[in-house]
Amino acid sequence: MSLDTPAPGSREDRPSPEPPLTTETEQQAAAEQEAATGSRWSALRPLVLRLHFYAGLLIAPLLLVAAVSGLLYALSFQAEKIVYRQELTVPDGDRSRALLPLSDQVAAAREARPDATVTAVWPSSERGATTRVLMDAPDVEEGKSLAVFVNPHTGEIRGELPSYGSSGALPLRTWLDELHRDLHLGDAGRHYSELAASWLWVVALGGLALWIGRRRTARRALFVPDRKAKGRRRTLSLHGTVGLWAAVGLVLLSATGLTWSRYAGENIGAVQDQLGGATPAVSASLDGASGGGGEHAGHGGGTGGAHQGADVGIDRALAAARTAGIDGPLAVTLPTDATGYVVKETDTTFPVRLDSVAVNPADGRVMDELRFADYPVLAKLTRFGIDAHMGVFLGLANQLALAALALALILVIVWGYRMWWQRRPTRGRALTGGRPVPRGTWRRVPPALLFALAALTVLIGWFVPLLGISLAAFLVVDLALGAAARSRRA
Repeated sequence: MSLDTPAPGSREDRPSPEPPLTTETEQQAAAEQEAATGSRWSALRPLVLRLHFYAGLLIAPLLLVAAVSGLLYALSFQAEKIVYRQELTVPDGDRSRALLPLSDQVAAAREARPDATVTAVWPSSERGATTRVLMDAPDVEEGKSLAVFVNPHTGEIRGELPSYGSSGALPLRTWLDELHRDLHLGDAGRHYSELAASWLWVVALGGLALWIGRRRTARRALFVPDRKAKGRRRTLSLHGTVGLWAAVGLVLLSATGLTWSRYAGENIGAVQDQLGGATPAVSASLDGASGGGGEHAGHGGGTGGAHQGADVGIDRALAAARTAGIDGPLAVTLPTDATGYVVKETDTTFPVRLDSVAVNPADGRVMDELRFADYPVLAKLTRFGIDAHMGVFLGLANQLALAALALALILVIVWGYRMWWQRRPTRGRALTGGRPVPRGTWRRVPPALLFALAALTVLIGWFVPLLGISLAAFLVVDLALGAAARSRRA
């Protein structure tokens, strides 16, 4: 008896239970289901491939610009700390000294810029950091504030710079942000970024479906580039595997980018409001009315003028807010004739601290409180998504992830164009590109599936207008080219 043979009567020698036998009908039904699934994909694949080809060819330049500018923006957070070190930090010798009252720091900023009006203050939140006093100044363009940086230990003015947005972007990051958003072309330039965001998820999901649906001998080739491949096959392997790993991140970037867009963003906001997911705001109104915009509003003061009534001062207002549990990095909006102090947490690094309170300037009493835990779920998800898109949700890790996604998109686009070039006819001297997928692929799609796709396309095109308009333009151009080709053959 071999040592590998189980002894008679042992557990190993007992026959294992047979799996239940499937009937011939069940086997036939399973085979038909598998064939139907494969048939539907084989009919749909050419249509997806044609859409992916044209979208990649015509929209990819916009995506490339967005990816390059997005990569630079992701790196600008760390560059900002180096370029503006003078304004953002205090001398090493001052760090052991006690902090001045916040009111004294604000007074130092007012003395340095008597022509400006203080609207908000960001107290020093960590050892060695300056206090940022935000002002409305005549020499700062609309939509931005003048940030005066004050040494919180001595009251020394470390510098002043324009500041933009709730994240306090300084000139370098602001310039890159505007490049990414509108190419410094204003409202007209925003069409480029919305068009890119509208198509990014379509290109990413279409490419993902095409890559997963390919026949391959080894599953490893789905996730890892084929190093033995040559020519176009090697380029396709790199294009597909990198696109696979980046697909989820690219779709999320597309979705969060559309929330800022001009046309799709309005539709997204309307749906969010209808579902009860609007972002709430703490009520700072002195007459009991609502206290202004939500988290997407700017960082300036209220809509009225400077506060003229009784005022307990910023120090007491801040102390009242801290007593109410508001701590960490803070932003204090100064009162106006219509509103009181608003003190809000600004720590967007997960787990976030974004609670806020409103304080009555007359007596230092907390008028209203808003806890981030009480936000609607949709409002929380919107906030997380926007902060992640901006690179402030997880700090450096978030910024590195954005840079990696941007780099992946750049590589995928370059490899996509390279494949297009490698498919070009090589005979003759005519400079031509690769051949597209043959026309008429939609005729192979089953009518029920084609009708469902057409209805879904119309719905998405209405909700994301620039996607719908550009897709309709593609179809018109494609039909015109097809008619011209048939005319030449005739």
